[in-house]
Amino acid sequence: MSPNETPRAPLPLIEDLNVFVTVVRKESFANAAAELGLSPSYVSKRIALLEKSLGMRLFHRSARAIHLTADGHKALSGALSVLESMGDFVSGLAAWRDTLEGNIQISCSFGFGSTYMPEVLSALAERYPALNIKLTLTDRVVDLMEEGVDIEIRVGDDIKDLYITRQLAANRRVLCAAPGYLKRHGTPQSLDDLKQHKCLVIQERSSQFGAWLMTNGESSVQTHVSSQLSSNNGSVVLSWALKGHGIILRSLWEVQQHLASGELVQILPEWYQSANIWAVYSNRTSGSAKLKACIDFLSEYFRQFPPVGED
Repeated sequence: MSPNETPRAPLPLIEDLNVFVTVVRKESFANAAAELGLSPSYVSKRIALLEKSLGMRLFHRSARAIHLTADGHKALSGALSVLESMGDFVSGLAAWRDTLEGNIQISCSFGFGSTYMPEVLSALAERYPALNIKLTLTDRVVDLMEEGVDIEIRVGDDIKDLYITRQLAANRRVLCAAPGYLKRHGTPQSLDDLKQHKCLVIQERSSQFGAWLMTNGESSVQTHVSSQLSSNNGSVVLSWALKGHGIILRSLWEVQQHLASGELVQILPEWYQSANIWAVYSNRTSGSAKLKACIDFLSEYFRQFPPVGED
């Protein structure tokens, strides 16, 4: 580039065009985020980056609705054309994707990883026999870029905005206890009652110890509980609950079989924690066809075999 040339603005990302078209179709940032399996804040960030890249404002925003600007209407036509062309390009790579090869590193927590990931990664390995898959189980906070992790399978919605996410399955954490415990100590009738009960606490990642943030779908309440028994391992805490030592807050994927058998009883069923299951990855790997193929496979697998049964 010569000294007198004006630097060219970076081209918009395909991902941002897809987010833009989805927002237009769903008529809301929140609805688009739900369909794409992304957080609303991340969708808003991608739209802001697209507007900066294009040098134009795409939406008029109000408290109740969003509307395309005149520039937004022009951008929509172009975005649809680009996405259609990209779809044709990806379809043309179908044969290549059948021979996907190379290394991929996946991280997951011990509980979900040991319970569900062996089967799904076995199926992934059969689908792509030239793909070398490494699964690392850990309950500590993982720095994807520093540690070279391609995909983290995360249970829980507390994900840094700097990462890209795709929801693989819906999940929530629920309160439950063994019938024997409830017979001896009574059944809580409100969140405040939990303060008078023995609660079994797991220290997860960097979460505040003994602070349970609960929601009923309309409001959120943080309840502080005391714990005679606590651990950094979910399986240990679950075993204590089954023995009648107290109340636990655990994922439905982990306790649903015990609820079905009657070994555990759900209490205060209107209160829960949102803890969906996500594929988390970074901008470093977001353009990888190999990564996209793997995440597509994980998404389809959990759609067919969801870890959480329907009510």
